[in-house]
Amino acid sequence: MRALPFLLLAPALLLGGCIASTAVDIVTLPVKAVGAGVDAVTTSQEEADRNRGREIRKQEEREAKAAKKAEKEQRRREREAEDAERDGRD
Repeated sequence: MRALPFLLLAPALLLGGCIASTAVDIVTLPVKAVGAGVDAVTTSQEEADRNRGREIRKQEEREAKAAKKAEKEQRRREREAEDAERDGRD
């Protein structure tokens, strides 16, 4: 009979940590949820810089492609002009 109070007290002491841990988890859950929501909605400076750099590279690629196309078109016109001049002399 003397062991009965000890057997009832031991689980209570062991479970006390679990209960406290669970209580802390329950209390901090809304804070973590709000923090995750804010992180998802806002853009950090690093992300903004990375996105801006990506946009600049894409713009440079578009400009290079347009310049290459214009150069190709110019060469085509010059060839046509040379061909027309050659045909006119013959």
